[in-house]
Amino acid sequence: MTELPDIDTVQPSLSNKLSFYVRKMTTFILSLSVIGLLSYGFSLLTQIHGKQLPEGYFVNGYPSILTLLDSEFFMGFVFVVTILIICYVLLLFWKLHEVAVHKSEAMSSAHTQIVFALSLCGLFIDKTWWVLAIIIAFGRWDVLSKRLSSIISNGIKGVKS
Repeated sequence: MTELPDIDTVQPSLSNKLSFYVRKMTTFILSLSVIGLLSYGFSLLTQIHGKQLPEGYFVNGYPSILTLLDSEFFMGFVFVVTILIICYVLLLFWKLHEVAVHKSEAMSSAHTQIVFALSLCGLFIDKTWWVLAIIIAFGRWDVLSKRLSSIISNGIKGVKS
C-alpha cells in the first residue's frame, strides 16, 4: 500500500508557480499600460501652449521643472494617478465604515440588520450610531447574556458573591 504524502509537505509544482508569476506579471503590465493610455488620452484633451518655449524655462542651458509641468502627458498621468488615489482612499473609508456589518455577517449574528441600519444612520445622521453598531457587532452577546443570567439568578436566590 502506498502512502499519500502529508498535506503539509506537498509543495506546489514548478508549473503552478510559473503560471502564478506569469499571471501576476501580466496583470502588472496590463495595469501600467492602462494607466499610460489613460494619461495619453487625457493629455490629448489639453493644450497648454502651441508656441516655442521661452528662454526663462531654462536655467544655465538645462531645462527647469516647468517644462515637465507643462508636459501634457505628465499632467495627464498626474491626473489619472490622483483620481485613482482618491477612489482608493474612498474605498478604504467605505470598508472601514462597513466593518461592523461585515463582522456581524461573519459571525452569523442575529443583529446583522440592526447593525446595517445603525451603520447607515451613522453615515447620514450622526457618528454615534456608527459607534453603537460597532459595539453591537463586536460584543460577545452569548457571554454577556450568561453573565447577566447568573447575576439575576444569584440575586433571586439571595447568593452573595
